[in-house]
Amino acid sequence: MQKKIIITGGCGYIGSHTVVECLENYTKENGYEQDYEIISIDNHLNSSSSVIENIENLTDKKVKNYDTDLCDYDKTKEIFEKEADSNSEIIGIIHFAALKSVPDSVADPVFYYQNNLNSLLNILKLSKEYTVKNFIFSSSCSVYGNTTDLPVSENTAFGNAESPYAYTKQVGERMIIDFAKTSKHQKFVLLRYFNPAGAHISAQIGEDPKNPPTSLVPIITLTAAGKRDKMHVHGSDYATRDGSCIRDYIHVSDIAIAHRLAIDYLVKNEDNDKQVEIFNLGTGNGVTVLEAIKAFEKVSNTTLNYELGGRREGDVVEIYADNQKAKTLLGWIPKFGIEEMMLSAWKWQQKIL
Repeated sequence: MQKKIIITGGCGYIGSHTVVECLENYTKENGYEQDYEIISIDNHLNSSSSVIENIENLTDKKVKNYDTDLCDYDKTKEIFEKEADSNSEIIGIIHFAALKSVPDSVADPVFYYQNNLNSLLNILKLSKEYTVKNFIFSSSCSVYGNTTDLPVSENTAFGNAESPYAYTKQVGERMIIDFAKTSKHQKFVLLRYFNPAGAHISAQIGEDPKNPPTSLVPIITLTAAGKRDKMHVHGSDYATRDGSCIRDYIHVSDIAIAHRLAIDYLVKNEDNDKQVEIFNLGTGNGVTVLEAIKAFEKVSNTTLNYELGGRREGDVVEIYADNQKAKTLLGWIPKFGIEEMMLSAWKWQQKIL
């Protein structure tokens, strides 16, 4: 029976890297009973259709993508109906598909609630109807809010959501926890990752959203490439070592590896009574915005045109992870440091100029 994994948002930034990770590792050569089929669902709301071609060139494997809005329940159900046939088993869903911009969510909260929560509701209902045992949810450290409990552990209480985006992640986690109580055959992993950065070392895929980026690293690379006249550091008067916000930057390929390990963890521990597990994904090291800029300038041998500005609504001051649980239970060890993240992001930016 053909085993399949559905990756929603498979053409997005983290989703595309996870598709590559699964294609390259879920193979008979790596000890699995068969090559798993990886299926993407992505309507390209904030991604490019060319990503599939890039993935296929990188892996030399075909990838099926459904250009479907997950908020459309009937059309999404058609995908499950087609893929969960008598000769196939969908062994897992990795759910990335969501909008992620903090400032955009502040500007249009209703759209964020509609897109991020309705799509999750639909995919949860279908996962139960089609008996998908393993479900990985793409969550975020934003659920912790402006916490002073540092480093952040999985037991750190939710803080006040600093943006509608963060609130969709808090609500999404609660939805899954409540849903799990009514669906005893399913297991869930909630991965709270910190600040994804970098690109695949091949420079074949990376962060390339349709909408103007609001994350630090693509803004840095666009500025260095001359696509932006200058960049702004949002806040220079925080109570940190240089006045700028502190974040835990984690390489996107490290995050992709964690999603594969999370599927393996659920499959190997299917008799575990615990239905929902939560893991932080971060390096455990806090880096200021100004330190990140300096790291980029070092590896790229460029000087960035930036200016210090006022604080940005929705930002937290400082956050970094306690990642011991992921290391212990998933066997996940981050491989890349901040300079490697910046260099890979810069090589990707140069490729897509």
